[in-house]
Amino acid sequence: MLSPYGLDLIDNCQTCQSRPGRLFCNLSTEALQALEGIKCVTAYPKSAVLFVEGQMPSGIFVLCQGTVKMSVYGRDGKKLIVKIAQAGDVLGLSATLSGQAYELSAETVEPCQVNFVKRNYFLQFLKAYPDACLKVTEQLSENYRIACDEVRSLGLLHTADQRLAKLLVEWSCGNAGAGSAEPCLELAVTREEIGQLIGTTRETVIRILADLKRRNIVQLHGSTLVIRDLSGLREIAGWQRSELN
Repeated sequence: MLSPYGLDLIDNCQTCQSRPGRLFCNLSTEALQALEGIKCVTAYPKSAVLFVEGQMPSGIFVLCQGTVKMSVYGRDGKKLIVKIAQAGDVLGLSATLSGQAYELSAETVEPCQVNFVKRNYFLQFLKAYPDACLKVTEQLSENYRIACDEVRSLGLLHTADQRLAKLLVEWSCGNAGAGSAEPCLELAVTREEIGQLIGTTRETVIRILADLKRRNIVQLHGSTLVIRDLSGLREIAGWQRSELN
């Protein structure tokens, strides 16, 4: 079923071809059937706000297609992007479980399909299906691991070159063409937003990308980035092979 935003909507989780590879979505048949009865399938255009920092939680948002930028705001109103959520991520999970306000704001980077589940329905669902509770625990553990990794990157990777190389390697690992010799990425975020993700400026990001292009490590065609030398990019990031598994 096509949405107004050109998305081919997946209206049944049980028939979703991507489900087995996604942490939260890989539930038992019984749990999936129950989830079908409480979820709301919605398509959002680019730049739609799902929820804002400080808002009391209405429920969880399961990102099925597209990408969403997760941001925090300073007292001066300045926005800082802390994560780009990918398909399969569950947004607003910790706030929904705790009943505390959303810690971040969520805004679509491109047209997205999102499955929304109201908080009271979701809590009842978890009580009824222990395997869903286990998946939620795994998702929260993965979120914590990623947060620790980001803190480590900002604190221990001393140069912006290292941090950008690490980010591109991570994106290539999560990309549909991750197994290819030359992964191809669609950069849905701006150079300024990439700078926010790695703690540097837009100008520095532009300079680093130009240097990587000059060294034939990457190629840029508009918003499309092709990684020509993935091992070279990993070397810049300072990653060991074990860290990529």
